[in-house]
Amino acid sequence: MGSPTLVWLRDDLRIGDNPALHKAVERGEPIVVVYVLEDDSRGLRPLGAASRWWLHQSLTALGDDLEKRGAALTLRTGDAVTVIPDLVDEIGAGAVYWNRRYGKAAREIDTAIKSGLHEQDIEAHSFQGSLMFEPWTIQTGSGTPFKVFTPFYRACLEQPEPRHPYPAPKQLDGLKPEPKSDDLGSWGLLPTKPDWASGLRDRWVPGEHEAHAALERFIGDDLAQYNDRDFPADDTTSHLSPYLRFGEISPFQVWHRVRGDLSAPQRAQAAGFLREVVWREFNYTVLFANPDLATSNYRPEFDAFEWATPEPGEVEAWQQGKTGIPLVDAGMRELWSSGVMHNRVRMVTASFLIKNLLIDWRVGEQWFWDCLVDADEASNPGNWQWVAGSGADAAPYFRVFNPVLQADKFDKHGEYIRQWVPEYGTDDYPEPMVDLKASRAQALAAYADMRTKAGLK
Repeated sequence: MGSPTLVWLRDDLRIGDNPALHKAVERGEPIVVVYVLEDDSRGLRPLGAASRWWLHQSLTALGDDLEKRGAALTLRTGDAVTVIPDLVDEIGAGAVYWNRRYGKAAREIDTAIKSGLHEQDIEAHSFQGSLMFEPWTIQTGSGTPFKVFTPFYRACLEQPEPRHPYPAPKQLDGLKPEPKSDDLGSWGLLPTKPDWASGLRDRWVPGEHEAHAALERFIGDDLAQYNDRDFPADDTTSHLSPYLRFGEISPFQVWHRVRGDLSAPQRAQAAGFLREVVWREFNYTVLFANPDLATSNYRPEFDAFEWATPEPGEVEAWQQGKTGIPLVDAGMRELWSSGVMHNRVRMVTASFLIKNLLIDWRVGEQWFWDCLVDADEASNPGNWQWVAGSGADAAPYFRVFNPVLQADKFDKHGEYIRQWVPEYGTDDYPEPMVDLKASRAQALAAYADMRTKAGLK
C-alpha cells in the first residue's frame, strides 16, 4: 500500500463536483475523508444554533453516501492546525487536499497547515470548489476589489465560462482499517431541552441528494415564474441557499444545470436567477477584502452613527414577531420556525429593526446568524449592511422599507401574514410598538446627524 490521501472537507459536504475528492481519486491511493469541528478556533466564527442542526444532518447524510462508495467519514474536533497534521501522522498520509475558504481566519489556518505539511515534504493542495469567481480573479481596471455589484457581475460574465462539474465517483478506495472517529452525537449539535427544531425537521432535508432534488423542483415548478419571487405567499425562490452554504451542491453545478436544457419560459428567467447566484460571490469578494464584515461598518462614516439604546423587551419583541407590525411579525416567526425567511421579508424585517427602532444592524445580524440554516459568513453580514446603508453597493440609508406598503404590494391578500400570524386582526394581536412615520423621520434625522459628524455634505 502506498501513502494514503487525506481529503479535508469544510463547507463542501458533497461527493459530486468536489475537486479535492476528485484529485484524491486521481492520485490512486487509499482515501481518508475527514471533517473537523473547529468551534471558535483561531478566530473562526462559531456556528449558530440552526446551522449546527443542519451540520449534524448533513454530516449524517454525507457519511452514509461515502459508506455506500467504500469510504468512511472521519470526525474530529479541535484546532485544525494540530488536528490535521496529527491525522496525517496517524495514517501516514502522503497528500492532503481541500477546497479553499475565503474568510481571513480560515485562510490563515489553511496557510499554516499547508506550510507545515510542505516542510515535511507532504503534498498539500487547495482547490476551487465553492466559488466560480474567486475574489482575486475579479478586480477593477486599477486592480482593486469591486465595490458595486453590477460592474462586478459584468466582469464575471466577461470571464471564461465556469468549469464544468466533476462527476461523482462511483467507488472510493477507503483506507482500511478506518481511522478512529468521534461520535457525531457527542458533538452536541442538536437541541435537546427544549427541542426547538421541529419546524426545521418539517421544512428541510439536508444532504447532497436533496440539494439536487431541490434544484430540479425549482427548475420544473418555479423558474419560469422567477420574476414573481418577491411575493412571499407564492414563494417561487429556489430554496438552495442552505445547500450552497454547506456545499451540498456547488455553484458550478447550479450554473450549468440552469444554463442547460430548459423551456423557453425557463430560459427567459434563468439569467435573473444566476445573477442572484453571483450576488453571493460578490459578498465573498467583499468579505475577502474586509474580514471584519460582521462587526465593522464597511463604510467608515457609519462609525459616527448614533444607535439607540434598546428599550427593555424591544429586541425580544422583534425576535419573537410581536411588534404589532404584521409583515415584520410574519417574517420573524417564519425565521424561528423554519430557519429561513423570504428574501423580500428579510429586507423589511431588517429595515424595521435598523431604521424604525434605530437598533444597531449588528444586533440583527447576530440573531439571523443564530437562526438561519443558510447563515453565510459573507452574505449574512453583507446583506445586513446593505439594508443598513453601511455596506458595499448598499441601499441608501434614507431608503426605509415601509412594512405596511410592502405588505400591500407583495402580500395584498394577507396570505403570508395569516399563515404566520394567525391572531392578526383579533384582540390578541398587539398594537404597533412604534409609529412608522414618526420613526422614519427620526431615522432620517439620525442619518443627517451622522453625515454632519463625518464631515459629509
